[in-house]
Amino acid sequence: MSDVDRPRTAVALHYDGGGAPVVTAKGQGPLAEKIVEIAQQSGVTVEENAALAEALSTIDIDEEIPVELYQAVAQVISYVMRAAEKTR
Repeated sequence: MSDVDRPRTAVALHYDGGGAPVVTAKGQGPLAEKIVEIAQQSGVTVEENAALAEALSTIDIDEEIPVELYQAVAQVISYVMRAAEKTR
């Protein structure tokens, strides 16, 4: 199955600066679209990264991300922080 044929996957993370980020929502297809829509309506920066979303989608809700994903998620958090600074 190609990426074009796969339903969209979305994963929402919460990070308060202490400990590891936590998965707060996840879904595929219409649910993923709704997660993205709510994030955008709420002013949350959305980063498109299908491979990372797939990896994060295997984590249970309210669970911290595993050490193996720290670097990839840190890059996303850095991007989000820079985007937030630009909008201020």
